[in-house]
Amino acid sequence: MYRLWIGLAGLFGAAAVGMAAAAAHALAGLSPMALHVVESGIQMQGWHALALLGCGIWSRARGGLAHWAGAAFALGTLLFCAAVYSFGLAGVSLAAVAPTGGILLMLGWLLLAASAIRRDR
Repeated sequence: MYRLWIGLAGLFGAAAVGMAAAAAHALAGLSPMALHVVESGIQMQGWHALALLGCGIWSRARGGLAHWAGAAFALGTLLFCAAVYSFGLAGVSLAAVAPTGGILLMLGWLLLAASAIRRDR
């Protein structure tokens, strides 16, 4: 399972770099507010790609909660960033999607912390 988190980290990271390049060049016509929204999504995606990488490395030794953290990061990143990009690029609000993704991201961090505190595997 750890390979899944590392693989997703690579895909999410590459997509974040691609979105950053698009924001810098192809999306220059967006309003400043829309561009800021897209840049926030890029930042969240990049940070959580790194979090997934950490989960992949950590879960190999710890298992259990670290795998649940990886799942929360993966799903949370997909939901949160999809909602942010949808709003920034198309003005389409996905009302409950962003908060759900954000809650999953916070849960991922808490599960990662719990995996470090917990003694057993």
